[in-house]
Amino acid sequence: MDPTVDPVMAYNFTVSLVDSGSAGALVQITVGRPPDAGFSECSGLEVVLQAETYAEGGNNGTTLKFPGRANWTNLKLKHGIVTNDDLWRWHLDFLEGKGKRRDGVITLSDDGGNTIRSWRFVRGLPVRWSGPPLNAQQSQIAFEEIEIAHDGLKQTGAGGSSILSSITNLFG
Repeated sequence: MDPTVDPVMAYNFTVSLVDSGSAGALVQITVGRPPDAGFSECSGLEVVLQAETYAEGGNNGTTLKFPGRANWTNLKLKHGIVTNDDLWRWHLDFLEGKGKRRDGVITLSDDGGNTIRSWRFVRGLPVRWSGPPLNAQQSQIAFEEIEIAHDGLKQTGAGGSSILSSITNLFG
């Protein structure tokens, strides 16, 4: 590791969502539109590869391990409530049986706005929405959270100079 390179700070990120399999919606995001939501927290960028064990006959000293299925953790996105209710409506559409899955890109940038790394998730499904705890005795920002199950993540490496290049590389 190069000691002259500082680690990237985790506070400068964006999230963009598009209907799964919809190239037209992608163009709308990449041509001058801001990202769909300004999230204050993003967690769940995680995959676990299950190890399958095999007890080989005659080999009593160990069990062998083989790669099994990958399990993707649900993404949890949290942001302050604003007048836009897109996340609630996306979740409600599934409750009413007319929802559409969305793909998305989470982009981590440096302080200059340069893309450091991006993660693309596919076929996102909003499995949980939670509203803010309301308490008249405290003056806190009202946050909502949405949890998104998905069919996998892809990660791009360092480089690129904008969200446009990240989205083009990930969806292109």
